[in-house]
Amino acid sequence: MSMDRNLACWLFLLLFCWTSLATAQQALAPVEARVPFAPTAFVGSDGLTHLAYELHVTSIYRDTGPLMPQGLDVYADDGSTPLASFSAVELTAMSRPAPAEHVPVTLEAGKRVVIFVWLTLPAGRVVPHALRHRMAFATAKHTTELLDGVRVPSNSEAPMLIGPPLRGGLWLAHEGPGNVHSHHWGSLVAVNGQVTIPQRYALDLVGIDPQGHALHAGVKDIGKTRHADWIGYGADVLAVADGVIRDTRDGQAEHPPLSSQSEPESLTAHGLFGNYVVLELKPGVYASYAHLQRGSVKVHVGERVRRGQLLGQLGQSGNSDAPHLHFQLSSAATFEGSEGLPFLFDRFDLLGPETEAQLFDQGEPWKPATPRHRQAQLPLNDAVIGFPASR
Repeated sequence: MSMDRNLACWLFLLLFCWTSLATAQQALAPVEARVPFAPTAFVGSDGLTHLAYELHVTSIYRDTGPLMPQGLDVYADDGSTPLASFSAVELTAMSRPAPAEHVPVTLEAGKRVVIFVWLTLPAGRVVPHALRHRMAFATAKHTTELLDGVRVPSNSEAPMLIGPPLRGGLWLAHEGPGNVHSHHWGSLVAVNGQVTIPQRYALDLVGIDPQGHALHAGVKDIGKTRHADWIGYGADVLAVADGVIRDTRDGQAEHPPLSSQSEPESLTAHGLFGNYVVLELKPGVYASYAHLQRGSVKVHVGERVRRGQLLGQLGQSGNSDAPHLHFQLSSAATFEGSEGLPFLFDRFDLLGPETEAQLFDQGEPWKPATPRHRQAQLPLNDAVIGFPASR
């Protein structure tokens, strides 16, 4: 009797294992998926550690039909619990090209979807050495295909610690890190066989007064402003570290504020930046300062500069709607073919978030928070910051 029970138990166990194996889903999704540029962890102005990167997913076969992502799980490569899980609805806001409103992300046969991933690590969590991705796709045949893998190492090199690019004042870090809909992170640049994101961590630094307004008091018609009506116009632009000037441009006309502009002539610094300076901070790390005032550039190619040295003045040249400083770090002196790199300002004050509408005194008035001193952090999207005054 005992032997019969043991045999029955073994038969049941074998049947269970066989059934589990037979029904287990294999990772056979007919797609190519990769992360072209490994992410680097950085601390944002929220005090938390983030990684930002892009997952490119391409459907290969014509007869596969549309694939609809059901969600995305991101794991530490050696972990079994997701670091983050994104639903199908959340993926609609994370993907390019963006689907129509209320339409799920759909990967058509032979097409590519780029998913912009923003990971926030729990407080105290060690940055994983590598990441792994798992995604299920619903098919037109009412089946499910699984992608499991796409391992990518995290970059172990710490972001560069730099000084302020502007002298004192209050600044809105507009279109900044964390905003996948910004024209910075959201802009893929395809040039000569490469797809990169030079502006992945770029900031548009817009000058504001203590009430959060971008325009001086007394301006009545926002559609008819002059450059001098804008708070930040003409501000000193500074070297964020010692380095060597690798490229400059001056003499380009400045557009009237909020005026329509033609399409850029090219996806290069010459086509986008107007008057600009590119400063090499160290091999493979370049600071770009764009939209400078005409005639203000104070340095020349090959010149060695010191941190805090005057480079030019904030203006509105190039592909710019209003006076501001476009600032970024990237992996090459050229705009095209470079990858945007995170950076950390060694110190600044954080006064809370502000919306674009509040810049122009629309909606609820901006209420600054008590300034909080920040060290070795990157301002996140639409944070108001203050740099220390310097001579």
